[in-house]
Amino acid sequence: MNILSVIQGFPQIGLIDVIDILLVAYLFYEIYKLVKGTNVMGIFIGIMIIYAIWKIVSILQMKLLSDLLGQFISMGMLALVVVFQPEIRRFLLQLGTKSFIGIKKRFLFWKINVAKKKKVNYEPYVQACKSMSSSQTGALIVFMQENELNDIIASGERIDAEVSSALLETIFFKNTPLHDGAVIVKNNKILAARCILPVSSNSAINPNLGLRHRSAIGVTEMSDAISVIVSEQTGAISYVKEGVITHGVTPEQLKKYLDENII
Repeated sequence: MNILSVIQGFPQIGLIDVIDILLVAYLFYEIYKLVKGTNVMGIFIGIMIIYAIWKIVSILQMKLLSDLLGQFISMGMLALVVVFQPEIRRFLLQLGTKSFIGIKKRFLFWKINVAKKKKVNYEPYVQACKSMSSSQTGALIVFMQENELNDIIASGERIDAEVSSALLETIFFKNTPLHDGAVIVKNNKILAARCILPVSSNSAINPNLGLRHRSAIGVTEMSDAISVIVSEQTGAISYVKEGVITHGVTPEQLKKYLDENII
């Protein structure tokens, strides 16, 4: 069949076709954000290439190759569910939270905040991190947001105390029984200490980062939590959101970030 005649036989593009294209582009964009920076990024790109080839050969009516690629894609869906399990889990967690369906409204690629943030005093957290940074005291604080972290909280010691910089510094002091592990906080309250976090298996993480940093990344990969780390070796302060770590922030930068990013 003449390729030119196939191209000339394309149907005209209408409004529904434009909406369809925009929705597919939006879906691919969200999937890209979900896997960006993870070790499945290469798989995602490979799938997109195979899918694009499949659509091209289908348009050109190359039936044998189209059927072959179609079978490959349909049979590969189960394998993809296994490969992308952590990313799918994080997406479904975010989908069911109020921050996704209520607090933030979304129109295509733009987010519109329609709810007021609850007033939280981040000064005790910042002062504690500043002090522990000066003394090179290792610390890991996890700010819980909409996603519940009940299993992680259950792995540690319940505290349920109002936050203060002195209490945080006491918890992470190296001779106390609660210093090892993470502290889970919500708003102005410390919920639990000595909590065990999931360790990230992302191969793209700097191999020089230790278990504390990998755990801080891991909990943000599986939830909408934000982690703050104080390095025991260097005293550097870092924060993590959605598996992306930012190193060497000042106390002022930390306070500004927490105020702008925690719901």
